[in-house]
Amino acid sequence: MTNLISGEEHRILVELAVALAIGLLFGLERGWHGEQDGDHKKPAGVRTFGLIGLLGGVGGVIAQALSPIVLGFLFLALAVVALGSYLFHVRETDAIGSTTLIAELLAFALAALSTLGHQAEAASAAVISTLLLGYKPQLHRWLARLEQAELQATLKLLLITVVLLPVLPDQGYGPDQALNPYELWWLVVLIATISYVGYFAIKVFGANAGVALTGLLAGLASSTALTLQMARIARHQHTDQRTNQHTDQRTQANLIATGILIANTTLFPRILVIFTLLKPSLALALAPPLIGMTLLTLLPTLAFWLRRGAPLEAGALQVSNPLALGQALRFGLLLAVVMLVARISAEIFGSAGLLGVAAVSGVADLNAITLSIARMELEQIGQRTALIAILIALTTNALFKTLLCATIAGPRLAWRIGLSLSAALLVGFAMVLFGVQL
Repeated sequence: MTNLISGEEHRILVELAVALAIGLLFGLERGWHGEQDGDHKKPAGVRTFGLIGLLGGVGGVIAQALSPIVLGFLFLALAVVALGSYLFHVRETDAIGSTTLIAELLAFALAALSTLGHQAEAASAAVISTLLLGYKPQLHRWLARLEQAELQATLKLLLITVVLLPVLPDQGYGPDQALNPYELWWLVVLIATISYVGYFAIKVFGANAGVALTGLLAGLASSTALTLQMARIARHQHTDQRTNQHTDQRTQANLIATGILIANTTLFPRILVIFTLLKPSLALALAPPLIGMTLLTLLPTLAFWLRRGAPLEAGALQVSNPLALGQALRFGLLLAVVMLVARISAEIFGSAGLLGVAAVSGVADLNAITLSIARMELEQIGQRTALIAILIALTTNALFKTLLCATIAGPRLAWRIGLSLSAALLVGFAMVLFGVQL
């Protein structure tokens, strides 16, 4: 039995169906919006948007068969008709708003795009556009609460991320190409982003939930950067005379320690995942100490969380600066120096100095030493040496974080972090030395 339609015809029908669906999706949102507002004289509803989508699809098909200029003329004609309808609607209702007009033009453009080999992109853009249209009240409420400092912080974060980061060279410079401008600036961006996320997490979810959530999410990216940011928050609470005097400082220290320890707890599973993917044989040997350290770090984390006392009052824990860019730049410079020292140490001591390199590298970047060991041949370094090197890197990393807390926030926070991480590391070393296996 012969097919009634050819493959080409079937493709065109599918493309037109997608174009029609895009138009109907816009029309559904605009029509519902008009019903909610009580505006039954909307210039365009479900039927109009459906026809606009179909027109865009047909225009795209004709453009492929004849000339792209056809699509341009159709778009211009639609713009004239839509503008005329908009002006008439404004004169009749005195309701000034160009959202529907822009939505009509966008629906046509996306419908045409779906027939030009970009169906997935057009459909995704249509869904995102209708979500933006539908969340108008929520977006307006959010903008009304946005402060000038928060807006400036958002623009600064976009500047250092979208504008500056892509143009930096992704290659090494200096001794043995130890310094990579792209990677170093990425660390600055990461630290600044954690500062930004932490500010809004505390503001939106409150001090208690905001600190815990920030610790979990940021710890997956950089527990060191998270520790820096939390220590800065603790210092701010200690020195800011405007802080509520009735707020218990011990409660604040327990809460901030909870966030830091949550971030550091994610270190151990992350290392185990890396070795599971790159060197499963070593992952089996690492699993007992890493799982043990994870569980032992969770115990003081839970204890500090339970001892945080009553929930902090609104505004008791806050950061005045949403984006600590200066702090991030100084920390990025510190990491650059440590990375340079680590590379020079590796050059001097060679493979025999793995433990020394691990001690230095653990301060700057645990991922770097983890990946380096995972790529080495165990016959060259030995399984026991590899395990101890990982634990040494974790130890120096914990010491560096404790020093950060002591220097920035003082002993109240430092001893909570230092004792908790030290206990977990001692258990890890004991399990490796005594050969505990699964």
